[in-house]
Amino acid sequence: NWSMACCYMALHGFRPLLSVFRAGAHGRPRSLGTSAPATNNHPEQESARGSESSTTRKTFQEVQEERLKQAQHTALINCPSKIDEKKFLEYLSQYGKINSHFFYESYGTYAVVEFSEKESVELLRVRASIPSSYGESPVPFKSRFFALRLASNLEASGSQPTVQLQMQSTISMNKLIQKLCLAENIEQQLYILMEEHQLTDENLKLRFLVCSLIRDVAAAYFPESVVKPFGSSVNTFGKLGCDLDMFLDLDAVEISSSKKVSDTFSLEYYMKHAPTGRAVTQRILSVIGECIDSFGPGCVGMQKILNARCPLVRFSHQPAGFQCDLTTDNRIALRSSELLYVYGSLDPRVRALVFSIRCWARVHGITSIVPGAWITNFSLTMMVIFFLQKRNPPIIPTLDQLKNLADVLLADFLEFYGHFAFNKNSINIRKGKEQNKPDVSPLYIQNPFEQTLNVSKNVNHTHLERFVTLARDSSWMLQQEGMGHPSNPSVSSNKPWGLAALLLPSASLGANQGKKRKRGPASERIRNLLTSLKA
Repeated sequence: NWSMACCYMALHGFRPLLSVFRAGAHGRPRSLGTSAPATNNHPEQESARGSESSTTRKTFQEVQEERLKQAQHTALINCPSKIDEKKFLEYLSQYGKINSHFFYESYGTYAVVEFSEKESVELLRVRASIPSSYGESPVPFKSRFFALRLASNLEASGSQPTVQLQMQSTISMNKLIQKLCLAENIEQQLYILMEEHQLTDENLKLRFLVCSLIRDVAAAYFPESVVKPFGSSVNTFGKLGCDLDMFLDLDAVEISSSKKVSDTFSLEYYMKHAPTGRAVTQRILSVIGECIDSFGPGCVGMQKILNARCPLVRFSHQPAGFQCDLTTDNRIALRSSELLYVYGSLDPRVRALVFSIRCWARVHGITSIVPGAWITNFSLTMMVIFFLQKRNPPIIPTLDQLKNLADVLLADFLEFYGHFAFNKNSINIRKGKEQNKPDVSPLYIQNPFEQTLNVSKNVNHTHLERFVTLARDSSWMLQQEGMGHPSNPSVSSNKPWGLAALLLPSASLGANQGKKRKRGPASERIRNLLTSLKA
């Protein structure tokens, strides 16, 4: 079918054909609800694609390789709180041409500087000195993480200008709701939310740089290895502040060692062995985790979670402000990242809806940053994709049928799952249809690559019931008069409506605390909320 055909083309690098489909998508309106030619009436929709605009025309592998190469030419520099940007660039330019740079704040002021040539970074490493410290001894691991110090005669002056800092986190919910209330319709609200929450190009560069710095540590044992980001960092659905999932790829090591020479003899490495592949993974991660903890500048809070289904080590990269998970045996997650990248690239409405549904779910406690029995962001994203496949006509991936009404997507998603037969059906985005559940799990979402695996196995009945109740209540709210758009924008735009109304605290909706409620008309509490919003 079309779904698997499009995904197959993208996953296997058939870029020319996929570009034709994407051209069709780009040739259609960015609007969620019209089939007229694109106009410049909604510039925020163009900017909402943000960091994705230059990368979505490339295959997933091309983007990965390009950013990993950029990261090898990049240095992370701790700067004084007040620094002259012009003098900073003049100083670093003596080491080579600078392609790009930006400043940000996280336990201090930092600069990410990308040079044109890798040799420029190596020259920095040669010229940098070992820091002198009092009472402590530095660990002499020379990474691409430097500290820039002002001359002593400049430190006391306090007259240096401050630099512009790039945001590395989302705006507050109050500010977001205020922005949403100024939109013209729900369609615009979805794009505004996506623009505020999506990863910026600078944040993506920082994520790939951290992967490259971790790879420098792992290279002491595995020189041909690569550390790649996966999950939200690369699948186009990442939110500012999300964790950084990393994969230590040892394939290059295995491939290079398997080359055979036609000769009288063959030569192979003499190696240690372990009982199972899992034991090898655990041993590798344990050692690499120790090295990162002992030698990785800025890496703190190391945890070894080696008995999990997928063994990993977890730590914080304090200078970047990221919570990091490193694994070396999770190829399905890489493929899932690539699949979501394809879906996010097919049509901007996919990402706009996912970002909005995720935000709505987080505000009302349907999802959480803490592991537990609630629905995960990945499961929620799969549910959105399945919903879009079930539209009539489908929104993804048949790009010649993108003619759905504008503001109905959000309300229809909520209506769809508010009445979905979770008690008997599973969700299968590989086939784009419901299937009978193979077990009694409350929520069953098949992994598209390992179909016997339920990616939402952790979800219990209570949290699924809360999601269903909240979806019904929210859908009912959007259907009420005045909730789709204020009747008089000049007067009522300061009152939450549409998506903004759905992001009000969960206590206002009554679908919280896991309390069982009657399915049917929304509660009196919601009616009271609507009355107050229209006042």
